[in-house]
Amino acid sequence: MPLSPPQIERYARHIMLREIGGPGQQRLLNAHVALVGAGGLGGPAALYLAAAGVGTITLIDDDAVSLSNLQRQILFSTGEIGAPKTSMGAARLTGLNPDVRVIERRARLTAENAADLIGDAQFVLDGCDNFSTRFVVNDFCHAHARVLVSGAVGRWMGQVGVFASGVMKDGPQDDRLPCYRCLMPELPETEESCAEIGVVGPLTGIVGARMALETVKEITGAGDTQAGRLWVFDGLTGDGRTVRLPQDPACPVCGQAPSS
Repeated sequence: MPLSPPQIERYARHIMLREIGGPGQQRLLNAHVALVGAGGLGGPAALYLAAAGVGTITLIDDDAVSLSNLQRQILFSTGEIGAPKTSMGAARLTGLNPDVRVIERRARLTAENAADLIGDAQFVLDGCDNFSTRFVVNDFCHAHARVLVSGAVGRWMGQVGVFASGVMKDGPQDDRLPCYRCLMPELPETEESCAEIGVVGPLTGIVGARMALETVKEITGAGDTQAGRLWVFDGLTGDGRTVRLPQDPACPVCGQAPSS
């Protein structure tokens, strides 16, 4: 379906980019992205994806807006304290761009409900705040060949990784891409959340925006994919670096003899 005149005007700055153009914008409008967590990372990522014209966005979060969220979670306002994040987020996104269909899923993602909550989204952004959920998201994305964009923040440090192990899982071992479990094979013995260690507010915007950028690139095919790479950013020094992640043959999820 061709872009309408209002869409051509709305997305003009995308369309003039040779890496995106009209065909790339149409791919964005046809895309379905699921966000696990609508907070500090998921909020800015969702705003940029909605503005970019991603046609369907699923918001997965069981939490309500609290006062302590508002230091960094720009998807919400003071008057929305106590309201479900998914409902408030959906209203904000559709207000920003009526082209976008938002699916609200007010639930905590688990291994049992992941397929139902994520649905047919081909791109999954993980901005949750605990490793157990990250493992569930990774395992689902690998098993169902979804592209995973994973972000994390703490104190002054942030990171973004793109994982597409499920897309290449049937290829030769040397060609396989790592999954998140290649980076973090087991749950850590102790886990520090932002509520315990703190996080500088603007860092969540930087990381969330980077997650949205890599998702737009994956959808449109623009630039170099970051699959198999981890971007690490130090907010205190302003330095960022990208490291290549090897696929671990002993990985419990994507290795040569993964556990079920």
